Amino acid sequence: MTVTAAAPKLLFTRARTGAADERIYLAKLAILAALTAAGVILALRPEPVAVVAGILLLAAMYTHAVELQHQALHHSAFRKGWPHRLVGVPLGIPLFVVYTHYRVRHLQHHRALGTPDDTEFFGFDTRQPLAFGLLLEGLFDYKRVALVLWDVVRSATGTWTYAFGDISPRMRRQVNQEHVVQGAVVLAAVALTILGHGDYVLLLWVLPLVAAVPMHFLVELPEHILCDTETTDVLRNTRSIRGSWLSTWYTNGNNLHIEHHAAMSVPINQLPSRHEETKLYATHVERTYADFYGQLWQALRTAK
Repeated sequence: MTVTAAAPKLLFTRARTGAADERIYLAKLAILAALTAAGVILALRPEPVAVVAGILLLAAMYTHAVELQHQALHHSAFRKGWPHRLVGVPLGIPLFVVYTHYRVRHLQHHRALGTPDDTEFFGFDTRQPLAFGLLLEGLFDYKRVALVLWDVVRSATGTWTYAFGDISPRMRRQVNQEHVVQGAVVLAAVALTILGHGDYVLLLWVLPLVAAVPMHFLVELPEHILCDTETTDVLRNTRSIRGSWLSTWYTNGNNLHIEHHAAMSVPINQLPSRHEETKLYATHVERTYADFYGQLWQALRTAK
């Protein structure tokens, strides 16, 4: 990552996770659990409107869980390292996001952003041409689930390999273990279906997953699209969206993406205090998500 000569000092300043940061993250987990429980209750109600509301709420929470997982993989949620994997693994299971595999690729993305070695884990590759077809393919990227299931098989048989370089034996072992855990959950869901409880699997996982895939794509899409992909300068290759308290909570600070890339180990709840400097120095700063998607629509209309 390149820091320009005019870059502000606070934006790139590292910060350790403190007790207050840890409490905030635990509160976010508690809210996630409560809202997920509400989604389960609604999805199992007899009224069709309640069922739809429950499925959509579960989809939203499965998406939100991956954003909380994102903080865990940066080890900025807890003061010690070991709780991050303990929390991060289950957060990704509903959306088929294997924690250590995501961690390895995402940290490589941070190191290689703006270079051909970028390994962003989700969604639209900003190095591709801007086109409706490619965006729709990313929006409904259900093939990623099939690829994860294939990795489950490869991990279970000892044939899984990392496609983007070398990783340590420890990381490889953890990736294999977590793929097996993901596979065990899928087998448990299959067993429940065979035993006559398929409605639970359908309402509480399959249908929310169908809705969560495009939800998560829309959360991730603004990060780097329409930015300068030829530079390693985070002030030009990344976007921040100020948003509201609701969007900041829901994306777990992913809207403040320049701030995150500038100092990726900073606890997410500390990022809003850095946004004023971002507005002064960065190229791609939007006020709302509506502003960003309006800009994207115009770019798509004029794209050749």
